[in-house]
Amino acid sequence: MNWQRQIKKKLSGGHGFGAQSVSVTRTIIFINLILFTLMVLHGTVAGLQMRAIMNPPIALLLHWGGQLWQPLVLQADQWWRCVTYAFTHGGLIHLAFNMIVLYQVGSRLEFEIGRPAFINLYFITAITGTLAGLLWHPHTPVVGASTSLFGLIGFSVMYYHRIGTSIAISMRNFMFQWAVFAFIFGLLVGADNAGHLGGAVGGVLLGLVMPVTSTRLRAIEPTLRTTAWVCVVLTGLSFVGMVFAWFQ
Repeated sequence: MNWQRQIKKKLSGGHGFGAQSVSVTRTIIFINLILFTLMVLHGTVAGLQMRAIMNPPIALLLHWGGQLWQPLVLQADQWWRCVTYAFTHGGLIHLAFNMIVLYQVGSRLEFEIGRPAFINLYFITAITGTLAGLLWHPHTPVVGASTSLFGLIGFSVMYYHRIGTSIAISMRNFMFQWAVFAFIFGLLVGADNAGHLGGAVGGVLLGLVMPVTSTRLRAIEPTLRTTAWVCVVLTGLSFVGMVFAWFQ
């Protein structure tokens, strides 16, 4: 609906798609939903029926960007999987839970630190999460946005703790509650706790160095914008690599 209003405003001569019209959080959710839909359609055509929605087989997940470190990333040099895995989900429940957490946590944090910093945080913690998986279980298939989600939560806990105001402490506690809830949910469904830990550690480390005042944050904004564009380009190239791998 927001995009429709922006399009109408643009067509009528207004200033559509302004600086505040694009939400990174919603864009990431949209990409996840599109990728999952395409994966389900692929599985349905292949005869998987409801299994494609609720419990996709490993082969289907790997086809749509899932990660398998030792044979695919290290041996086959499919490094793009280190990014695409964070947009692939192992079923409707997995997707729904992650997107709910992303919407609740990501929207607040994006508003607080700005879009460039948020893009860097999401991308970097996806990488730290997958590196933890390499050390913990290099032969285990990995999918899902939860590594970055734990990165956002870990960052938020440290960042708001450093701010130290009463509102910030409330936000810190809110984020910590999400961490506990997500960890328990992960235990129940057998999620990738190595990736969760790697993402959370990456987020905490970034939360230690990110400026907590608006003045200092604006001072490094040009650098954050540059690195954010690098993250966006690398993500795009990763999806291109996934598509090219289908024809090899």
